[in-house]
Amino acid sequence: QVQLVESGGGLVQPGGSLTLSCATSGVVFNTDMMAWYRQVPGKQREFVARIEPSGATAYADSVNGRFTISRDWIKRTIYLQMNSLEPEDTAVYYCNDITWSYWGQGTQVTVSS
Repeated sequence: QVQLVESGGGLVQPGGSLTLSCATSGVVFNTDMMAWYRQVPGKQREFVARIEPSGATAYADSVNGRFTISRDWIKRTIYLQMNSLEPEDTAVYYCNDITWSYWGQGTQVTVSS
């Protein structure tokens, strides 16, 4: 069974940085595609970034060049490094195992002065 636990959210000022972590169990990194999504109340959950089994990555246009998704095979963890944060990045961020459609519980990120 796949379990995903996000952490690292919080309050940060515009222009600041934050790193989210997704601790995994049951995920097979060399076969499962992993991603980060985010959701604002009243809006649909939107794609942020993904990392494929090959290590290839893809990003939403709105975060490309500012966010970086990565994985640590030993720690079994997916990361989302977020730089140059903007108020529009405020959302609940979710870790997703695309291959098996598992979701974490989410972690709140608030960008505000």
